[in-house]
Amino acid sequence: MARPSKAHERRAALVAAARRAVIERGVLDLRLRDVAEQAEMSSGSVLYYFPTLIDLLREVQREAVDRFCSGREEAVRREPDPRRRLTAMIRSGLPSGPGDELCVLLYELGTIARREPSYAAEHIRLYERQVGIYAGILETGVATGAFTLTRDATTIARNLVALEDGYGLHIVMAVPTLDTARAAHLLLASAADATGCALHDLEGNT
Repeated sequence: MARPSKAHERRAALVAAARRAVIERGVLDLRLRDVAEQAEMSSGSVLYYFPTLIDLLREVQREAVDRFCSGREEAVRREPDPRRRLTAMIRSGLPSGPGDELCVLLYELGTIARREPSYAAEHIRLYERQVGIYAGILETGVATGAFTLTRDATTIARNLVALEDGYGLHIVMAVPTLDTARAAHLLLASAADATGCALHDLEGNT
């Protein structure tokens, strides 16, 4: 009887190793050898499963995007009130601090999007998926009478995601210019202006 293939397990292990290597070294300085050392494999063995480092990092990016967006979807699914759902959405999109590995990973991998179309496509998928979640929350809020939007739902959603990206980058920089609580306060203020709803009243610490 033929032995079951372990290719799937080894590919998953390499994705995990590459993820750790990106966090430690950053994308711009990353070498195939760094991933091989993390995985305790030879560089040739890495290339057996992924033809190039770019191919491997593309899989790391895809997994990170799905994990990040799934976490956000889960955070809002538990909230029936669209006001609390919007608040939960805002909080789920910000790094917990400079050491937030998943957010740092997404920012690092996003730097390749400027040069590699396939990375750009994945970055766009990340953006559009988040916009879709926001737009759904906003439209539900309008339907239930909780929100009175100053713009159409998609425009507001795009602005909120862009603000998250900008504030998140400031949180994870080598010298952070603001912390997560301040960024959440600023985002909630912007969302309140766009929805006509005093979101800061929902939680005492905002």
